[in-house]
Amino acid sequence: MIPAATVAKVQNALPFWMSLSLFPIALIGAVQGGWTVVLLPLFTWYFFSLLDALLGLNLENADPETGDDQLTWYRMITLIWAPLQFVLLFWMIWYVPDAAHLSALEKIVLFFGLGVITGTVGINYSHELMHQKNKWERWMGDLLLAMVLYSHFRSEHLLVHHRHVGTPRDTVTARYNEGFHRFFARVLPGSLKSAFAAEKAMQARKDRPWTDPGNPFFRYWALQGVMLVLALVLGGWVGLLLFVWQAFIAIWQLELVNYVEHYGLTRKHLGDGKYEHVKPQHSWNAAHKASNWLLINLQRHSDHHYKPDRRFPLLQTYTEADAPQLPYGYPLMTMAAMVPPLWRRVMNRRVRRWREMYYPEITDWKPYNKALNPLPKP
Repeated sequence: MIPAATVAKVQNALPFWMSLSLFPIALIGAVQGGWTVVLLPLFTWYFFSLLDALLGLNLENADPETGDDQLTWYRMITLIWAPLQFVLLFWMIWYVPDAAHLSALEKIVLFFGLGVITGTVGINYSHELMHQKNKWERWMGDLLLAMVLYSHFRSEHLLVHHRHVGTPRDTVTARYNEGFHRFFARVLPGSLKSAFAAEKAMQARKDRPWTDPGNPFFRYWALQGVMLVLALVLGGWVGLLLFVWQAFIAIWQLELVNYVEHYGLTRKHLGDGKYEHVKPQHSWNAAHKASNWLLINLQRHSDHHYKPDRRFPLLQTYTEADAPQLPYGYPLMTMAAMVPPLWRRVMNRRVRRWREMYYPEITDWKPYNKALNPLPKP
């Protein structure tokens, strides 16, 4: 008989395993074709938005001192996702190009949906894994990033974003009044440059040239090269193009989330190029239950930046007294971000309220706007 304590642990972790339902949906789209090829984005965006509306918020916080031995069923989902995604992705690259029942448009839409899940879930899981001390977990994170050709995200996130979030030195802090499309065009080259510069500086501190084998960019390039060759071997040129297409969609999904997470939020400048320490108030928080299941509590982003070492089940949620709140979960907010006038209407007033609430002593935000946003005034 299974101990009651074990049953309770499994039951508590089970909602986070809902992401596995995306695998059979992907297979249905590939095998059946037709309208089913749109199921992946519909399920990921709209179904979880509907669940958020029905289930509401989860304001409960786990004990942050809980040990890893109590989190086995939570950790397992992040560990099994990488091999499952690998098998699904490359099976589809092998199967879809020669599938006579799928039109060219259906194949493109199908891999669009695949990119939605490799970005929404796969990159998110890699984000959880890259923050861990265990080498096996970090390797799983590297594998997931290589599958979407965005391996440098690990260096950019750990060495740049966490250090400089909310300041001009952080490429992926979305600037006040900056539309997503302009943000996306800026962040694609900017994040790669900042990640490479950070790793080059890391090697220099060890008295090594950037060409030293210890530079993780060589691992990144090797893993991405293997993925590209494998896609070409299994699917030919069509398979390679579909692989690159899903990778682009995954990156787009990641940067949509990056855009939402810190839009318009800045750390107070203390003078001499120094900024205040990162606090929960420097990230948007969302306590929406269902989308936090899908995104393994990524929406508790205020706590993640405050305590980056915490595993996802232990991330704390905050009230508006300690962190700014998004009106909806990420699935709905990222859709709104694609329409800049709608986004500004929803979020700019919230940014201004955040400024008044957390920094009432700052009466002139023009220097911050100029430093973080070279765009015209709203």
